[in-house]
Amino acid sequence: MTASTPYPRDLVGYAGAPPHPRWPNDAKIAVSIVVNYEEGGESCILHGDSHSESVLTDVGAEALENARNLNVESTFEYGSRVGFFEIVSLLRERGIEATVYAVGMALERNPAAAAEMLRSGLEVACHGQRWIDYQFVAEAVERADMLRNVEIITRLIGRRPRGWYTGRPSPNTRRLAVELGGFLYDSDAYNDDLPYWTRVSGHPHLVIPHSFDANDSRLQRGGDFSVGDEFFAYCKDAFDWLYRKGVDGHPRMMTVSLHGRIIGRPGRLGALARLLDYIRRHGSVWFCSRAAIAEHWHAHHPAPSP
Repeated sequence: MTASTPYPRDLVGYAGAPPHPRWPNDAKIAVSIVVNYEEGGESCILHGDSHSESVLTDVGAEALENARNLNVESTFEYGSRVGFFEIVSLLRERGIEATVYAVGMALERNPAAAAEMLRSGLEVACHGQRWIDYQFVAEAVERADMLRNVEIITRLIGRRPRGWYTGRPSPNTRRLAVELGGFLYDSDAYNDDLPYWTRVSGHPHLVIPHSFDANDSRLQRGGDFSVGDEFFAYCKDAFDWLYRKGVDGHPRMMTVSLHGRIIGRPGRLGALARLLDYIRRHGSVWFCSRAAIAEHWHAHHPAPSP
C-alpha cells in the first residue's frame, strides 16, 4: 500500500480541534454508563459451540473442547441472577440514565432481566445475537444474527433498538448495521472522546466511541485491576481530567462500561457506588444514554456534506 492508496483508517479525527458539543444545560461532561448484558449468550456446547467460554470469567479458565465448564457457566449465571439487578438498583436509586448493551440470546433466556430493563427505562441497544468474536463469522450468518438481535429486543422491550455494539466485530459489522437501517449510532470504536461522523457505503453514519479503559473488564482482562478501588481510582482520574477539560471550555464525553458478573460482585459494587456518588457531587454533569447523545449530535452537529 502506497501513500496515494486510499487508506481505510482515520488517524486524524478532529486534529486537536474538536467541536464544542454544546451538551444540554451547558454540561461540562456527558457521562454514559453502559451495562453489558451477555450472560447466557457466551460460548457453550449447550449453545451449539465446540468449546466452553474462557473470556472475562473469574475462574481464569481455558476453553474446553466439546465439554461444558460448569464453573465458568456458574460465574456467568451470577451476572444474570444477581449482579445485573444490583447494578440497575444502584442506577435507579441515583436516578441515573444508562444504556444496556443486550446480547439477544442472553436476553431471551432471562425475561425477568428484560422486564427490569423496561421497568427502569434503560435504553437497550444491540450487543449481537451471541457474545462471541464475529471476526471470521460468515457475512450471511452475521446478518441473520443481527436481525435476530433486533427482533428479540423489540419483542421483549417493546421498542426497536437504536444503537449497535458488537464488541468483537467483523470487517462487515458496521456496513451490515447501516444496511439494516434504523440505528442512530454504533459504538464499535475506541478512538475518541466525542462522537463523530463517518461514511459507510456512501451513507453518513454516527459513531459514539466505547471504552476499554474505564471498563470493569480490567478486573479480569489481563488482571491489571485486582480490586474495586483500582477501578474507582482509574475512572475517577478519567472523570477529573475530562471534567477539567469541560470547565476550560472543551467538554467531552466519558463512557463507563460495566458487567453484572464482574462489578456486580459484592467485593466490587462498593467501588461503583463510590464512583457514581463522586461524579454526582459535581455540577453540570449530564448522565445520559447513548441514544440521547446520538439524538443530541444529530440535532446539533448534523453529518457534513460529502
